[in-house]
Amino acid sequence: MVYLHDGTFNGLLTCVYEHYYTEKANGIYYENRYEMQLLEPEVNITTDDKKAGKVYDAIWNKISDEAMKNAYYTFLSDDYKKDCYILKYLELGFKMGYKVDNDHTHKDVLNVHNLSSKVSKERHRLLGLLRFQEVGEVLYAPLTPDNDVIELLADHFADRMKNEKFIIHDKKRNKAVIYNKREWMITDFEYQEDIAISERERNFQEMWKGYFEHIGIKERKNLVLQRQFVPTRYRKNIVEFNKGWRQQNANLQR
Repeated sequence: MVYLHDGTFNGLLTCVYEHYYTEKANGIYYENRYEMQLLEPEVNITTDDKKAGKVYDAIWNKISDEAMKNAYYTFLSDDYKKDCYILKYLELGFKMGYKVDNDHTHKDVLNVHNLSSKVSKERHRLLGLLRFQEVGEVLYAPLTPDNDVIELLADHFADRMKNEKFIIHDKKRNKAVIYNKREWMITDFEYQEDIAISERERNFQEMWKGYFEHIGIKERKNLVLQRQFVPTRYRKNIVEFNKGWRQQNANLQR
């Protein structure tokens, strides 16, 4: 039996609840990404916040807050089998308690730890790489992250930029964090090619690009190391790399 959910964390936890109280699941998947298996029947599970809440409480009380964080960060990853890994991890956690995260060699723990770590590292990297642009009265920051991390960026920038309205736009998933100087929310957000930056912003960008080019020492340029710190997949949304990075990358791979 395969359980399918609506793509929310509560939907996933509802499936975990049904796994224990209705019928064992061989896998859990987001319904919009599920690749049908001929010999495996599937059931669409309707999200139930009360059932999800009971699983929340069980994770907190019977395993640990670290396990909750690991499960949630794994859920935010882009891995196709992430929900299956979470199910196996929680099954083991309900048996072992908080000690589950000490068993670093167990495959069900390792799968979750690896994905959780990837999400955490991408969040940390984007905290330094995110670039805001002035668009009217709003600061706008586009990005195309590997994982669904914009929620993990929201509190940091809402605290750091309390007096600014801003949008952090995940163009890959057509969603955004919108902050109005009081609180933030996540909403659907379609990408628009004609988003126009202000004249002041354009001047700032030109000055920043000039600074970026002149501060570097040509004889000590290390493109391999540069790519490690700023991977090319992020550069299209970074002001100082908008010009010339594709040529740099092409030269590097020759």
